[in-house]
Amino acid sequence: MIDLRLLQTLRVLAEYGTVHAAARALCLSPSAVSQQLRQLARETGAELLEREGRRVRLTPAAHVLLEHADALFEQWERARADLSPGAPPDLGTVRMCGFASSVGTLLAPAAVRLRRAHPRWEVRVAEVVTTAECYRLLLADRADIGVLTPLGDSPPLDDSRFDQRPLLDDPQDLVVPAGHPLAGRAEAELADAAREEWIAPHRDQHDLILALCAAAGFVPSVTHHADEWQGVLALIAHGMGVCLVPRLVPTGGHDGVARVPLRGSPAPYRRVLTCVRRGSHGRPPVAEALRTLEETRDQMRTPLARR
Repeated sequence: MIDLRLLQTLRVLAEYGTVHAAARALCLSPSAVSQQLRQLARETGAELLEREGRRVRLTPAAHVLLEHADALFEQWERARADLSPGAPPDLGTVRMCGFASSVGTLLAPAAVRLRRAHPRWEVRVAEVVTTAECYRLLLADRADIGVLTPLGDSPPLDDSRFDQRPLLDDPQDLVVPAGHPLAGRAEAELADAAREEWIAPHRDQHDLILALCAAAGFVPSVTHHADEWQGVLALIAHGMGVCLVPRLVPTGGHDGVARVPLRGSPAPYRRVLTCVRRGSHGRPPVAEALRTLEETRDQMRTPLARR
């Protein structure tokens, strides 16, 4: 019988590409990861890794094993759900992660609701920098629910490791300096900002901006960069450029900026998903947290498209 922890190590290594990176994700030492992989090779009787410079490459046998691993882990998650009715109802753990602007608007309010409804539950929230990090935390079993926006390098919706479901559509507004000619408009076309200087935010949002601008027929002239939204909005307020800002990101504290809704068919937006490990929807803490996220979404004052 193969230890599922060994298979988990192989899955994480396949995602991260190096033993050291996999070790950091699993909170293990590199030597422990290497030892687990050697043990898995012994138990399966197959060579799983080949050296490729400083990295390792998975052999065809390893890829076959990973295909079976996805089904095994899904069944394991279903087994955990089936065992839940026998567990004490007042005990539970749920770990949620998400991008920065989802923390204050969705994750934190949902966590408060869960703690009030289940005082003895352990509820954790973690902010992630990139969408890829969210998927990796789920894969390494360091998070139970991810709130994320899919990008070009994200796993497809039918990826056998995850269960991804739409939560909402977050409109993208054009944010300009308060004295800008577009500032007084009720709405505008994205192409109206084709000749503007642009401010690049963090990587995921920047990639989305490039894709949306390309669809609108232009490449934005990026002059400045700031990872945090506070920095982006400060640059806009000082007249340094414009940016697409998700409606989940508040701009009320910046008097020098104006938010201009965009029209289109459809208007620019980012799709926001919930993501869990496949098979884990039936676990009570996960199911309750997903319902609470939907309730939190429905009670938000920000106008968003519900899915």
